[in-house]
Amino acid sequence: MTLFGWIAVALAGGFAAGARYLIDAEISRRQESSFPTGILLVNLLGAFLVGLVAGSSLEGQALVIVAGGLIGSFTTFSTWILDTHLLARADLAKLAWLNIALSAILGFAAVALGQAIAG
Repeated sequence: MTLFGWIAVALAGGFAAGARYLIDAEISRRQESSFPTGILLVNLLGAFLVGLVAGSSLEGQALVIVAGGLIGSFTTFSTWILDTHLLARADLAKLAWLNIALSAILGFAAVALGQAIAG
């Protein structure tokens, strides 16, 4: 990785993390449910984008910038797990399990769809 590559990873990561926050906040603001729809949608979009990248010919430094810096910072495993934990702790176990199931099943489908489109 060149110095430019590392700078690009940092800039892409910062932009993507900000975008994730804004998308999640806006979706959460508009809904009345306790279900973490915003993070689910962000992570599914990220899974789709990773599938597109995986099915593309992107490689080397460009792959690290896009997949690691941009998409890696856009999606969030830790927030997904925290949201699931908070649902369970609030006696909303069914929503917690729904969050796990939807994230896993739809996440795999999103990656596969992205790869199919790119490939």
